Amino acid sequence: MTTQDQTLWQLYREGDKQALGYLVERYYRALKHYGLKFMVDEAVVEDCLQELFLQLWQNRDQINATVSVKHYLFKALRHHVLQYLRSQKRVPTQELDWDTSITEETDSETLLIQRESLSQLTNALQAQLDSLPAREREALYLRYYSDLSIPEIAEVMNVNRQSVSNFLQKAITKLRKSRLSPVLFAICIICQTIFL
Repeated sequence: MTTQDQTLWQLYREGDKQALGYLVERYYRALKHYGLKFMVDEAVVEDCLQELFLQLWQNRDQINATVSVKHYLFKALRHHVLQYLRSQKRVPTQELDWDTSITEETDSETLLIQRESLSQLTNALQAQLDSLPAREREALYLRYYSDLSIPEIAEVMNVNRQSVSNFLQKAITKLRKSRLSPVLFAICIICQTIFL
């Protein structure tokens, strides 16, 4: 966690609304992107985010210090989305739907420059990601796009660390075995584009 995050978190816990506002501004977009990956409507994700930040404010006296604000917020949002899905009776026993599609918010200038060379690679990667189980896709997203550590991912996904390592290892092994193995490192570089 950055020093700025630590300061804002402490100020928020002490009742500073503006500090919470800064945290909302800082993490809202990343949280919204993550929430949309659960195949729920944008309005649902926005409702979950509003509920999350409202609860954070209302319960600030009971909220503890955290090592990583980002980790805390991702875990809390996942909990809110799962609660919504359970209330709609849409949660299968172990697997969640996980969206791997590319959003339309990608910078158009960048797309024009990269489209020619990355189009086939993106389609092949998309197909490979779509073939992975949802938990493996979620672990890849949290690790390589959201830059969470394995212990943080374990907490967010509500599994043990070994399970996260297994999800990541299985997913990477499957991607390596595909015909994409020569470009796996390029895949890691463009994963941010894929998961945006």
